[in-house]
Amino acid sequence: MDKLDYSPEGVDSWKTIILLYNSALKEVGTKLEILNDEFQHVHQYNPIEHIKSRIKTPESIVKKLKRRGYESSIENMVKYVNDIAGIRVICSFTSDIYRIADMLAKQSDIKVLSIKDYIRNPKESGYKSYHMIVTVPIFLSDGSKEAKVEIQIRTVAMDFWASLEHKINYKYEGDVPEHIKRELLECAEMVSDLDAKMLSLNEEIKDGEEDEDVVGGLRLVR
Repeated sequence: MDKLDYSPEGVDSWKTIILLYNSALKEVGTKLEILNDEFQHVHQYNPIEHIKSRIKTPESIVKKLKRRGYESSIENMVKYVNDIAGIRVICSFTSDIYRIADMLAKQSDIKVLSIKDYIRNPKESGYKSYHMIVTVPIFLSDGSKEAKVEIQIRTVAMDFWASLEHKINYKYEGDVPEHIKRELLECAEMVSDLDAKMLSLNEEIKDGEEDEDVVGGLRLVR
């Protein structure tokens, strides 16, 4: 079976599943926006630069199932493909990544299924990102249903590198020449150095802002 079931019954199931996954993206996206707004209110700082979301195409789902040796069915799609609904959170600094992940994990209606920390443990290619697979409840007219979402959290620099790596892998269909692999790894090391330096600079600025100011003879602590 090379494609998903598009019989009348299959189409109805597919539409229902996609409705659930789209709703899950909205739920997680709204949570992230609220957390970002709250952080701005409390700390006068936004940890999230921007958010991207997507639903995996049927063709991509089928390819993933076939690679793993599963029949291309909607049941297998829901059971074995964890990244059908994907949301990417782009931050300025590495410290924001763990802050956001922690805030999400503490949400009472979010269940964390798995975590892969490719920042502390990068892939061999140099890829860095923080991945979470979570479930969120979707409340429909006939009750609530759980839907899985993959959340990727990374810095702007990590995202730039990952986007280039994706384009290169697509162009060479996974068979990337060795010299390009080496250059990508060198770039990954430069990205890590840049993130570390930017974080250090930001921490220095924050420390300066937290110093006591003297205004009109009164000491005000920010």
